Amino acid sequence: MKKKILCISGPTAAGKSASVLALAQSTPIEIISMDSATIYKHMDIGTAKASAEEQALVPHHLLDIRDPAESYSAADFVDDSLRLIREIEARGRLPVIEGGTMMYYKALREGMHDLPKADNTLRERIEAEAAELGWPAMHRQLAALDPITADRLAPNDSQRISRALEIIELSGKPMSALLSEQKNKQHNYDFVTISLEPTDRSQLHRQIAKRFYQMMDMGFLDEVEALYQREDLHPDLPSIRCVGYRQLWDYLNNNCSYDEAVERGIAATRQLAKRQITWLRSQPERIQIDCFSDDVPKQVLALAREHGFIN
Repeated sequence: MKKKILCISGPTAAGKSASVLALAQSTPIEIISMDSATIYKHMDIGTAKASAEEQALVPHHLLDIRDPAESYSAADFVDDSLRLIREIEARGRLPVIEGGTMMYYKALREGMHDLPKADNTLRERIEAEAAELGWPAMHRQLAALDPITADRLAPNDSQRISRALEIIELSGKPMSALLSEQKNKQHNYDFVTISLEPTDRSQLHRQIAKRFYQMMDMGFLDEVEALYQREDLHPDLPSIRCVGYRQLWDYLNNNCSYDEAVERGIAATRQLAKRQITWLRSQPERIQIDCFSDDVPKQVLALAREHGFIN
């Protein structure tokens, strides 16, 4: 029988953190953050990272584990999460996965293919070539080597094009061929997903805008400017492509006005939330809670108790 693991998920700005912190008051838990933005150091405001006070209340894992110049893959997340689940359980505490990076969750739930590990030197060489030729040209290179993979990628999907070319060079085989040959790595867990979702999408949109303006008041632009001053960072990096960061980077690069950058940041956050909700709704086994209903933390506690996570 597979062991059950609790995951609290939902779109950005849905109030996931408050529910997890309420859960921590009822039972000893440790949080595994499932967020492709909060992994980065020096990116606190725009990622809505748990505050120092919140981290003091309950242990958080996978925060501040990468410099913004570095990469972190779904495979890295799976490896780290499975290790952390074992370690947290060995301490007699409840591991709780919390976040909204659905690519990570899909990889954790469904398993990962055994593809070559990322090679930073090779990736830098591919990115240098792309800087000279452009990503559409790199996409054409990929199409000649792996037409199946290229067909499902947009010509400017720099991260995935780079990874596909990297895999070809490291393995000598197209990624599509490797995926068809291999079985996914499996684990012995079932995941119970409590999903905080809006029944009224416009209410979430208002919350996203409100939170973005609050982040600007807290010094989000200064945070991005500190990154912008670094010579080793550029807009093609996953860290700088995070919502809000890319738009404010464009403002600092004189590509748009301040007001345009803020509006584009809000719009990009709404699009992210839409993608998150679409993925969650494709999971019929999830347990849905209206994120704007009364007493959401109490509802989460009741469900955790119902599924045997707490007494």
